[in-house]
Amino acid sequence: MPPVEVKSEPYIPETAHGPYIQILEEPKQRGFRFRYECEGPSHGGLPGASSERNRRTYPTVKVSNYVGIARVEVQLVTHSDPPQVHAHSLVGRHCCTESGKCSVDVGPNELTAQFSNLGILHVTKKGTPSLCLSLTDAEEQAILREANELGRIMDLNIVRLKFTAYLQDSNGGFSRALKPVVSNPIFDSKSPNASNLKISRMDKTSGSVLGGDEIFLLCDKVQKDDIEIRFYEEDGSWEAFGDFSPTDVHKQYAIVFKTPPYHSTEIDRSVTVFLQLKRKKVGDCSDPKQFTYVPQIQDKEEVQRKKQKPLPYNDPWRRPLGGAGGPGRGAGGAGGGGEEPRSTYLNSLFCQPFISLLSDETPQMNGSGWMGGGFTCFGGGAQMSGTTAQAEGTQQQAGGMAGQTPGQTASPLQQATRMTKQTAGALLQYCTTGDVRVLLAMQRHLCGVQDENGDTPLHLAIIHQQSAVIQQLVHTVLTIQQHKILDKLNHLSQTPLHLAVITRQVKVVDVLLRAGADPTLLDRDGRTPLHLAALAGDDVTLRVLLGHLGERYNHLVNMADYHGLHPLHLAVRKGGERCLRLLVGSGAKINDPERGSGCSALHLAVRENLLKVACTLITELKADVNMCTFGGNTPLHLAASQGSPTLCSMLIAAGEMHNPYQPSNQLDSETLHKLCELLSLGDVPWRQLAEKLNMLSLAHLYQESPSPCYKLLENYKVSRGAVCVCL
Repeated sequence: MPPVEVKSEPYIPETAHGPYIQILEEPKQRGFRFRYECEGPSHGGLPGASSERNRRTYPTVKVSNYVGIARVEVQLVTHSDPPQVHAHSLVGRHCCTESGKCSVDVGPNELTAQFSNLGILHVTKKGTPSLCLSLTDAEEQAILREANELGRIMDLNIVRLKFTAYLQDSNGGFSRALKPVVSNPIFDSKSPNASNLKISRMDKTSGSVLGGDEIFLLCDKVQKDDIEIRFYEEDGSWEAFGDFSPTDVHKQYAIVFKTPPYHSTEIDRSVTVFLQLKRKKVGDCSDPKQFTYVPQIQDKEEVQRKKQKPLPYNDPWRRPLGGAGGPGRGAGGAGGGGEEPRSTYLNSLFCQPFISLLSDETPQMNGSGWMGGGFTCFGGGAQMSGTTAQAEGTQQQAGGMAGQTPGQTASPLQQATRMTKQTAGALLQYCTTGDVRVLLAMQRHLCGVQDENGDTPLHLAIIHQQSAVIQQLVHTVLTIQQHKILDKLNHLSQTPLHLAVITRQVKVVDVLLRAGADPTLLDRDGRTPLHLAALAGDDVTLRVLLGHLGERYNHLVNMADYHGLHPLHLAVRKGGERCLRLLVGSGAKINDPERGSGCSALHLAVRENLLKVACTLITELKADVNMCTFGGNTPLHLAASQGSPTLCSMLIAAGEMHNPYQPSNQLDSETLHKLCELLSLGDVPWRQLAEKLNMLSLAHLYQESPSPCYKLLENYKVSRGAVCVCL
C-alpha cells in the first residue's frame, strides 16, 4: 500500500483575469454506496447533486478564461483541513487502477469535463487475499498495522473529490497546474452519517427563558457521539446548544435534552428562536424548527402576587355615620344633606348583609372585599344556599323573638334583626375581653368563604403570615366542627398546608397537622406537602411533616408525583443531603427509580454533577452503584458520558467496594501492553471488544485516544479488577 502523502503541484499563480477551474455540478452527497473490490463495479456512476430519476447529471467542472487543450484530473481526498489523499480510490472508464485517479482531456473548443462513470473503491483493512499470500508474515503484519492506522487518521465513510486542471505546455505535455478545487463531502450510504438530518417530532415547542426544560425529540438516524442540537436566532446574533450526553440518544432515533438559557433572561414577552440538528464533524444541519422562550415565572405559586393585593379600604359600607360632614353634621345632625336617620343607616349597615344572606341572592367576596352572588360557605353545620330554611338552626338557638309564637317561622327581616343584636353583643364582648374568637364564632358561616382566587380566610392568613389570625381561625374551625375548611383547595389546588410548606412556616405546619389537616392531598403537579418540602430542600419542615405521618401515611415517602418523581428524587435535585437522610430514615427506598427514565437517586445526582450528594448516597445511604436505567445505563455510564473523571473514579472505587470477589490474576502494565499488540495483529475491532466487555457506552471516550484498545482494557482493568475475556 503506497504511503499517504499530499502531492505538491507547481500551481500557476492566480491572477485577476487568468485561467481557473470551477465546479459546475457538485457530486451527490448522500445515497451513493462505496464498494469493496470483491463486490465488483458499482451500478451506475456517481451522480450529480441535481440528478433525478428521469434526468441524470454527473460531477462537472470547467476550465475558464483559457483557450487551448487541458487535462482535468480528479482524485479522492479526506474531509479535513487541509485535505489529504484518501486511502480509497476512484474506479471507472477514465481511471488508473494503480493511482486511483481519473483524468479527461478537454478543449480546445469545449473546456467542460463531465465524469459520468466514477465509482469509489473502499479500502479493506485486512488487505486482499492475493496480496497476503505473496508476502511474508512480517510484511503482512506491517500492512495490517498500516491499514488499521488508516481508520484512526481519516474517516473512511466520507470522501471529497479534488479536481486539478493541467494546461498544455509548449512541448505538448500537461505540466502547468491550476489551483485545484475540492467538492462537497460524499457520504457512504452504508455509514450511520449517510442519512439526512431530520426532526420528526418534539413533545414541547416552548420553554422557560432560564432554560433547563426537558424535551423529547424524535429524528431520523443519528450518531450519538456526532450530533448536537443548535439553538439560534435568524440574524446570527446568538446561538447555544442543548444539553445532553450520548446516553440520552436512544437507539439513534430519539434524543432527550435540556434547553439552554436564552441570552437575556429579563424578557417581558415571548421570543421565538430556531433549533436544528447539527453534525459535529461535517457541520451539516437539519431544517430548522421554531422554539419559543417565555418569560420566567417569578411567583409560580402566586404567593407574592396575593401578598401585594390591595386591601379594601374604600367599600361603600365603610362610609361615616353622618353625611358628608361626618357624624351629627349637616341638617338635622343625622345624615347631613341626605337627612338619613341613624336607625335607618344602622339597619342598612348591620341588617342588610344578613337579609341578603337569607335571600335568593347569596353573597360572595368580590374585589372590594364584600360579597356578591354565587359563593358557597359553611354555616351551622350545613352549606349556605340562600334559602330561609337554613336559618332555622340559628332561629331555634335564639329561642324566638318577642311577640313570636312557638312554631311560627320568623321573617327574613326578623331573623336579620336578631342576628344583628347577637353580632353587636359579640362586638361588645370582644371589646371587653380582647378575644377575637368571639367575633369569629359569630361569623362562622363565613369561615369557608372563597375569593376570586379560591382562597379561604385561612389561605389568606397563611399567605400574609398572620400567625395569631391562623391560630384563631383554626380554633374556630375546630369549635364549629368544620374540618373541611382545613383541607379546602384554592384554584391552584393548594390546601392551607401546601401554602404553609411553600412559605416555610414550620409552626403553622405543626398547628395544621395537629388540627387534622390531610397530608395526602395533591396540588396541580400531583405533589403532597412532603414533595414540596423535599423540592425546597427544607429539612426543618420535612422533619415536622415526617414526625406527623406515622404508619397511616408512611407510604407518602415513596409516592410519585405527576412527573414520576418521589420526594427522594426531588431532594436530590435540590442538593439536600439532610433531606435525603431524613427520607431514607423514614422508609424511603434509596434505589427506587423515577418513572420517566428509570433513574435512581444516584443517577440523578451524577447527571446533575452533584459530587457531594453522590458521595452521601453511596457511602452513607448505600445506593446501588450498578443499578441500570430503563435504557441500561449505570451511574458510571452517565458520569463517563459527561466527561467527569472525579465522578468516574468515585463510582469505580465504589464498584470495587461493593464487589467482594476480586480475581487474583490481575494484569500488570507489561501484560496489558502485550495483549493490546496481539489484539492489533489479530485485527480485533476495539468497538466489538468494548461491546463484549459491556463498556460500549464509554466507547466515544476512547475514540480520540491514539490507542483506543489499550485505553479500553486499561479502564476495564481498573473498574473490574481484572480482565478475564475469552477471545
